[in-house]
Amino acid sequence: MPFVIKIFILAIVQGFCELLPVSSSAHVIVAEKLMGLDPTTPTMTFLLVMLHTGTMLAVIGYFWNTWRTRYFSSAAAFWPFARNLVLSTGCTAVVGFGLLLLIERVILRGEAKAEVEQLFGNLTLIAIALATVGVMIILSGRRAAADNQRQPIDTVDAIWIGLVQGLCLPFRGFSRSGSTISTGLFRGLQKELLENYSFALAVILTPPIIAREGYRLLAHQKSLALAGDTVALFWPSLIGMVMSFAAGWLSLKWLSRWLECGRWHLFGYYCLFAAAAVFAVGKLLPA
Repeated sequence: MPFVIKIFILAIVQGFCELLPVSSSAHVIVAEKLMGLDPTTPTMTFLLVMLHTGTMLAVIGYFWNTWRTRYFSSAAAFWPFARNLVLSTGCTAVVGFGLLLLIERVILRGEAKAEVEQLFGNLTLIAIALATVGVMIILSGRRAAADNQRQPIDTVDAIWIGLVQGLCLPFRGFSRSGSTISTGLFRGLQKELLENYSFALAVILTPPIIAREGYRLLAHQKSLALAGDTVALFWPSLIGMVMSFAAGWLSLKWLSRWLECGRWHLFGYYCLFAAAAVFAVGKLLPA
């Protein structure tokens, strides 16, 4: 299969799954392995970052009218929303980057150029993360059945959501949207409010991740071969970004419909099924 076709397949998989609570990275990594690609390489990480950019733009386009009406209409509406986003993001940074340092400097200590990306190809860890978020979604779906209506988000809610989001950074398979929305449902918050808040957090979180992965790619770009690979990858990745934007928009429509119609828990059952499938693939494929 031509490499460009593989990129387009990954764009559709990533774009469609990124904004659903099913972990796009887990699906992309499995797809990469099935197509003979190595998800731990800087080149593949760069591709994933480009695809994430497409879905981030889909989030902004999809929610912009709601955010503009609800939060940008006045200072009184904007500042509490912005304060909670900053608080959640700060908690995410402390937990997420703390875990990254722990993994790279303690768990992977002694290995040459140890990086958390070495764990990205570990399908057993991905399966465990998928199963964990699946259980969270199922249990929070039951909690949501009690007709959660509390709003707005308060300081304690923002802290809890930010802390849980931090756990998602180093662990592929631990869906960011699945875990943050589930946390809010456990806290008794209103569904539509949580959807808006969770994806506003995604818009804030994505640029630093893109910058980090761009730096990582440049740090590894010591050979002309890798530089040539990156240049050759840019244009197909740009087209893939557009495809991920379109797929992301469609998945947001699906998510909104299921969340608001009481079908949130079904995503959890899918995550459990996906966890079993990923674990099985990990046993069948060569290391």
